[in-house]
Amino acid sequence: MSNFESGYPKPTELLQQKIGYRFENHSYLQRALTHSSYSNEQGEKHHHLLCNERLEFLGDSVLSVVVSRYLYTTFPGLAEGELTRLRAELVCERALSSFAARIHLGDYLLLGVGEDKNHGRERRSILADAFEALLAAIYLDAAEQGFERVEELLLPLIQDEIANADKQGSSDYKTLLQQFVQQTEGDFLEYVTVSESGPDHQKTFTVEARLNSNVIGKGQGQSKRRAEQNAARQALELFGVQP
Repeated sequence: MSNFESGYPKPTELLQQKIGYRFENHSYLQRALTHSSYSNEQGEKHHHLLCNERLEFLGDSVLSVVVSRYLYTTFPGLAEGELTRLRAELVCERALSSFAARIHLGDYLLLGVGEDKNHGRERRSILADAFEALLAAIYLDAAEQGFERVEELLLPLIQDEIANADKQGSSDYKTLLQQFVQQTEGDFLEYVTVSESGPDHQKTFTVEARLNSNVIGKGQGQSKRRAEQNAARQALELFGVQP
């Protein structure tokens, strides 16, 4: 059964309505929605140029500029290191695939038969790449208003992601663990950063939750706060406490 026979991809008119942007040059949108598995199956010469990979390359830079500018102007009190880590959380595969899911981008992708059967429309890497390609397509199509049109789509998604991250960051496994520990008088709970890895712009922190110097949980995250929350969650699970 082909993509079209199974109801996919859906008409791009629906996607344009959803994102609030109508393309002047529809070929940009078509290219952004074409996965390499589909272009490979067409058997055309230079098929690698007919998928969304080049747009993804450009979209990565457009994304970085828009997110960086937003963070710089919105959080004037944050130091460079914190801005960098926050940006990394907003442009990672997890975040981008969630943005793509919000607009149901997978419904509009042109996928190869095998990729489609293997649930490619739900795969994080495919969705994240297609979202970057879509940003590049808007940027190119809108010409001088490129960044402005991209911001109209992207900034509400970024703002929601930051708000959700703040809620999760205080959701609050650390508070729950502290309340549990306080049931026993004299116990001492602390969080110790045991390692940092990765480049400065995308560090991963590993934190241990220690109770009276005994390790009761370990967590990782792209910020110390997130790593501490993950360590606290593991500790709660160790004690049989439902987060």
